Amino acid sequence: MSANLNILKSFVNEFKETYTVVEAIYEDGLVGDIRKIQDKLLDEKFFPSTQLKAILNKQIRRARYPMEVAITGQFSAGKSTFLNALLSRNILPTGITPVTSKVNFINYGEEYKLKITYYSGAQEYAPIESIADFTDQREHEMKDIKYLTLYAPMDILKDISFVDTPGLNSQSQSDTDTTRKVLRDVGGIIWLTLIDNAGKLSEAEVLEEYMQHFKNKSLCVLNQKDKLTPEQVETTTKYVSEKFGKYFAKVVPISAMMALEGRAQHKDILLEDEYTKIVNQFKKDLLEKNVDEIDFFDKSFKDYKNKINSIKNLDATTNTELLKESNIQDVLDFINDTIRPQAAEAKEFAIKKDLKSFCDILIKEYETIIKVYDALVDVLKNCEPLVIEHFDNIQKKYSKELFTIYNSLESIMEKIAHETYKNIKRKKSIRFEESKSLFGEKIEKFEYETFWIDSDAIYKVLFYDDQTIDKMFKRSIKLLKNVELNSDEAFRDAYRIIRNDVVKWQEPYELIRKQREISSDIEFSNTRHFAAKVYENVLKSFHRAILENISALRKKFAYFNGALSYSYIQTTQATIAHFEQQISESEELYKKEPTRFAISHPREDEIIAKLKANFGFEKIEDFLTSKRNYLFKIVKYSKEQYLEINADRIKFVLSKKEQYLNKIEDLERIKEEI
Repeated sequence: MSANLNILKSFVNEFKETYTVVEAIYEDGLVGDIRKIQDKLLDEKFFPSTQLKAILNKQIRRARYPMEVAITGQFSAGKSTFLNALLSRNILPTGITPVTSKVNFINYGEEYKLKITYYSGAQEYAPIESIADFTDQREHEMKDIKYLTLYAPMDILKDISFVDTPGLNSQSQSDTDTTRKVLRDVGGIIWLTLIDNAGKLSEAEVLEEYMQHFKNKSLCVLNQKDKLTPEQVETTTKYVSEKFGKYFAKVVPISAMMALEGRAQHKDILLEDEYTKIVNQFKKDLLEKNVDEIDFFDKSFKDYKNKINSIKNLDATTNTELLKESNIQDVLDFINDTIRPQAAEAKEFAIKKDLKSFCDILIKEYETIIKVYDALVDVLKNCEPLVIEHFDNIQKKYSKELFTIYNSLESIMEKIAHETYKNIKRKKSIRFEESKSLFGEKIEKFEYETFWIDSDAIYKVLFYDDQTIDKMFKRSIKLLKNVELNSDEAFRDAYRIIRNDVVKWQEPYELIRKQREISSDIEFSNTRHFAAKVYENVLKSFHRAILENISALRKKFAYFNGALSYSYIQTTQATIAHFEQQISESEELYKKEPTRFAISHPREDEIIAKLKANFGFEKIEDFLTSKRNYLFKIVKYSKEQYLEINADRIKFVLSKKEQYLNKIEDLERIKEEI
């Protein structure tokens, strides 16, 4: 009993795990919002592409990616020194010659390293010390490099990525164009210029061309303020603010050299350096040394403690004063207080805009697929009046031909009847009648006129001499066969009307492909498959119905062909025999009671009627001449059946379309949630 209970419990638990819907929990913020949308867009009902999955993951990485701040300006403005000051390290090479020929992305990394990305797509890594080899404009072999990425284990880079650009007055137009493209996508821009060179016409022209749209996220930094007196700094700052106010949110004078010197020797920076060094050394020793205990680290840790204590006991007054005097903190404050919130808002707006655009792309592609089904529905609807008209024409045309055949058959009946009537001949005959008189009973002899049918003469004229009737019958049978074959083909033509237009629809859609990479491969594959299988999906029902109706019509024609092939000689013989017997029987009655009965003399219309009856002409007449003949009935049934099938197939195609309309509605709802 306990074993069964355990089995039941196991089943219940497995059922719950399989069918219980667990509500997803998303982290707060932009990344959580993206993941929520990602899960909805990657629902299996959309058959998401690998490209869509990749681009949504890219958006998450984009959301997590630190804000980018571009450092640009004219050459020899001290961009590299300024960046080194922000980073508190002499990382980027400096000099009086223009050294930055490539865009440098400065990102956070666990260790110092340099990644070189080439235009070919290839990448390689190099020591951080070799960066000067890849930034010198004087090196022609650098033309194959697309951009550089510098990784450094600095806390500031966890939240901010810096972009060092070649400048907007580069000797290379391609470098200028590259810089311009970079500026469009960054969260903030720092324009660096020399304080004693600021405000010149050449600089104004550059700013007018490239910077007029970036005011809210741009800062003008006047470098080397240490070369001027405080009064000169103030005057210059005011002048630049007035002249370039439309390009920048703020103008800040600094000394990058003083800032670098002050920040590089700042206690916090020094402590951070020592921490980084010992952590990296510890990792290296663990990987390289064969250690059994932690004791190997004792000496290194003691040295670290001593250095920390030394740094803490340093007199940092001078460095602090240098740092304060450099005014670098105003730059950091602008980044944190102005650029950062704007960048976060702009990033969120841009990402959500992109997410909506992904929805729009998917919707547009679904609309493309819907047009495929709409086009097929249009084909089926447009065919309907043509097919109905075609069926009506079948009825009109072949009803006339059948009536012509009927007339020819009726002419045969009339000719046989007329020839039979012509050969009803008179003859003398004698009857005896017993009578009573005064002299007793006596038998009297009476002569009377009776009739007989000269069948030999009839057969001779109709069948043996010129075979007129035989020829007339064969002609009628041939005409009937022609009607059968032609009406058969006409029914097939009704199907061809549908098939030809559907095949025209099919041709382009068998090869339909998605227009955008993120669209579903499976959805378009399914659409191509539907188009390729349109016979099975749509045409087969029409084709099968037409063939069934043709088969039914053939059976009816076969019956009447058989009826017409029946021996008309035997029919004529049976008709003549009938009237011979009728004459004989009437003569016998006449002989018995001449006052009451007359000898029968068949009329021509009576002969026709009997011929038709013996020939089964009523069914033939109904088939060939009735307004509701079999052809009418089969055409009427075919039209009704066609309309029913067409309505069903249109409904089927619309059901396919409805699936995509529902998906579009789902995507519209997802858009509203973004």
